[in-house]
Amino acid sequence: MARVLIIGSLEAELGQAARIAVARGARLTVAEGAAAGLAKLRADGADLVLCDVTHDVGWLISCLAEERIACPVIACGRPNDADAAVRAIRAGAKEFLPLPPDAELIAAMLQTVAGEADKPVVKDPAMVALLDRATQIARADASVLITGESGTGKEVLARHMHAASRRANGPFVALNCAALPEALLESELFGHEKGAFSGAVAARKGKFEQANGGTLLLDEIGEMDPRLQAKILRAIQEREIDRLGGTAPIRVDVRILAATHRDLQAEVAKGRFREDLYFRLAVVRLRIPALRERPADILPLARYFAERYAQANGLPVRMLSPEAEGMLLRHAWPGNVRELENALHRAVLLAEGSMIGTDAIELMAPAAVAAMAAPITAAMPEASPPPITQALPAAPQAAQPRGAATLVGRRMEEVERELILETLSHCLGNRTRAAEMLGISIRTLRNKLHEYRAAGVPVPPIPGQMPASATVD
Repeated sequence: MARVLIIGSLEAELGQAARIAVARGARLTVAEGAAAGLAKLRADGADLVLCDVTHDVGWLISCLAEERIACPVIACGRPNDADAAVRAIRAGAKEFLPLPPDAELIAAMLQTVAGEADKPVVKDPAMVALLDRATQIARADASVLITGESGTGKEVLARHMHAASRRANGPFVALNCAALPEALLESELFGHEKGAFSGAVAARKGKFEQANGGTLLLDEIGEMDPRLQAKILRAIQEREIDRLGGTAPIRVDVRILAATHRDLQAEVAKGRFREDLYFRLAVVRLRIPALRERPADILPLARYFAERYAQANGLPVRMLSPEAEGMLLRHAWPGNVRELENALHRAVLLAEGSMIGTDAIELMAPAAVAAMAAPITAAMPEASPPPITQALPAAPQAAQPRGAATLVGRRMEEVERELILETLSHCLGNRTRAAEMLGISIRTLRNKLHEYRAAGVPVPPIPGQMPASATVD
């Protein structure tokens, strides 16, 4: 359930947006102005802010940055107020929501910040068994470590466990540990007191306090700095946290779910992850199979995404042609369910006629698939089933060698640059998703993009930002 803060009067069109959000399952709070909204964010946090452009959106966003509060802001206003929309986007607003609001657009925004709230779409026996086990342990308060390749649906499983738990009426708060720099991550987790750092003009609750009585998902926990790992360990052991600049501990009642695409046991052996924290997190371990390991899920998921994105974009729901289904079954899916979702989203927008054909489906190039699949396959447990490409009728055997042959004679940095930029384009400019698919940290990706831009190489812009702002990663 997304937590939405609306800044502005509910007497006109913004009130419609509020009613739509509530109807879609959002938990709503309201503030009359930007200053009051900032105070509510400090106290309770939110997953999304809808701010009327009649208020100072730029001031709000700058305050959030100074106080290390990571929360997307959507500017709202009449379509004829183009100047205000441009100012808000340039100030850092993620989107502009025209008023009166479109119900499906608000639904898409809520889904983006809150993840998929529906029951996971599973047909494959391996996933059915995993979901049964997750439901069985959901009612306990033990910490759970969810592992699996990037894009397999770790957050979807975590939300399912929260919904099936005794804490279902409490908050579900998720934090991507790889998406924020260390200083911001610490403040996001534990909150801060007034004067804790430059810009901390008031006290603010962190994710642990916001999740009190509910569930906290620490996504990509393997990317966390060892110093913060020690503070997380203490929070789990003592059930209390210390705000930055605080003088006394604060008691918290939170169930911890952690997720990672990394092999944490290997990270422990290399000294990059604390062994004591690993055992605290991994009371129960759930491994989500890669999409290629659960072939029976591919077509049900594809049909689900095709229907969902057709409805979200006001388009007719089209079936997949037999040729398109075969194409999906033969693909290696290095990006797993997330790659499948993106592929079907594009296909819905590009399809013509009564069915979604192969011409509307754009998949990753063979060279990129081969380069990404190699480290993924090497990291798979020995007991894992063979990839789907070995079990189903596949493309001609020459296809993979042709892709690999194109790499011969090329410089390593050139291949790496092409892979990074192609993956970034595949993720529609989303830095966090691209880093997850590539198996690198968000910091490494940002450094690479800065290098490419300095060399004059075009880099896909950040989603929701105007091209002029694309130089900031």
